[in-house]
Amino acid sequence: MESHFLILMGFFIVIANVIGFVFFQKKKSLYFAAFIILLLAGVFGGLGSVLALFIIRDAFAVFYGLNLAYYLLINSLIVFLLAILITIIKKYNSRKI
Repeated sequence: MESHFLILMGFFIVIANVIGFVFFQKKKSLYFAAFIILLLAGVFGGLGSVLALFIIRDAFAVFYGLNLAYYLLINSLIVFLLAILITIIKKYNSRKI
């Protein structure tokens, strides 16, 4: 049963990143993509909690959703830090030339 939840967690993380990438392609902004992934952390965390509650039927299943939301928050933080790093590099290169 635990392996199903790990696969589901990986699926939610991949889907959040794909949705963030689609929004990045539309807006051409990594900051917006990081914000979308941040919003999806709450949505998928809640969805994972409800799904785990229906499958496991235990109150502690909510922690699965919180764990999923935590991983997506870390993912969003990584994308945000990459956006800052890319912005700094672009400003440095445009000033240097």
